[in-house]
Amino acid sequence: MANVNTAILTYEDYLNAPDDERYELLDGELVMTAAPNITHQIVADDLFWLLHDFVRRNKLGRMFSAPTDVVLSDTSVVQPDLIFVSKRRMSIVGRNNIQGTPDLVVEVISPSNPERDLVRKREIYARHGVWEYWIADPDARSMRVMVLEGEAYRVAGEYGIGDTLTSSTLKGLDLVVGDVFAELDMDSTPEA
Repeated sequence: MANVNTAILTYEDYLNAPDDERYELLDGELVMTAAPNITHQIVADDLFWLLHDFVRRNKLGRMFSAPTDVVLSDTSVVQPDLIFVSKRRMSIVGRNNIQGTPDLVVEVISPSNPERDLVRKREIYARHGVWEYWIADPDARSMRVMVLEGEAYRVAGEYGIGDTLTSSTLKGLDLVVGDVFAELDMDSTPEA
């Protein structure tokens, strides 16, 4: 039986991927990501505006949303749902992408592949030094905040409806978790 070598792809390969699909480059593997469902988009959009307002009001830096390429290395290019780059680190923000490690990333769990956010991307973010990593779970109406401790994340807080999320990266933030998921409980919200 022949030995099959898996090619490690690079940022240059990623740039040459077809434009009609959305991809991420995870440790040299080109991974196609499906368009998020409406529930995912509602949560990501609402969370973006809540964080954007706080960051802007306090002149802390800049919020970005997917699809924004974050080039962590030549073999890891990700598109987190939300990205925060602090004012002191704005030099990593280029015209076409973010070249380096953001201060904070947020992923909204996708029902089609939760393992990618919970395991694989978590490991990549930790390895590249993303200081704070949040997971938003629309089904559970919950949020998990993790902070980098050494080479791995430590859960700093688990928050549900009725809780107020705080962040060591976004000092002074008091995010009411119910506000993040409020639109999901409106009668007009489509089912996932």
